[in-house]
Amino acid sequence: MNHELKVFISNHESICGECKENLGTKAWIFLTRDKGALCLSCSDLDHLEFLGSGDRALTIRSQKYSRLSAVVLKWSRARKQYERQGLLVESEALEKAEAECLKDAELRERRKEREAERRAMEDQNFINNFAAKIREIYPNCPSGNEFVIARHACKKYSDRVGRSVAAKKFDENAITLAVIAHIRHTMTDYDALLIKGVDRYGARKTVAVEIEKVIVDWK
Repeated sequence: MNHELKVFISNHESICGECKENLGTKAWIFLTRDKGALCLSCSDLDHLEFLGSGDRALTIRSQKYSRLSAVVLKWSRARKQYERQGLLVESEALEKAEAECLKDAELRERRKEREAERRAMEDQNFINNFAAKIREIYPNCPSGNEFVIARHACKKYSDRVGRSVAAKKFDENAITLAVIAHIRHTMTDYDALLIKGVDRYGARKTVAVEIEKVIVDWK
């Protein structure tokens, strides 16, 4: 049975309980019992893509194909309740769902708009420099992976690893956090553990040795 994760769009100032970044207002946060609000990066959900509500077929297909997903909720002052804004899903799942839906001309136009928004969120020069720093620190990283990692880390969300103050200075620790996040989500069973209901600390502990081995191999 899947464990439904929830991400909230905050109505007030938020500070991440783990990295201590000031997320400002309207931040996307994941709530935990022990540390309170976490940014998407610290809650290990920052690799997911946002799919807004409105297209039922696309939503159902995306959630079906995504191993890990989270419902995005926002408080409605008028209705005095949380309202669903959409889903965070894996990009591969969203692309697969879109491919199935693209027979519809309107959905073709929607994908074009989404791609334009995605490109607008990326600062290509910063991404290139971030990728170059990854290659410098991890020379044995498989060719091309540095750009995949940089693109994910540097999207213009306030809580992405690559948008932090340290990352903008190409701090080695910030670079390493982005690399570890990539390995965790793409090369281990971490996401599968989360969807089974394992808490993030237990899941991280389970895959820690596996991640460390890859880090050593890449250096």
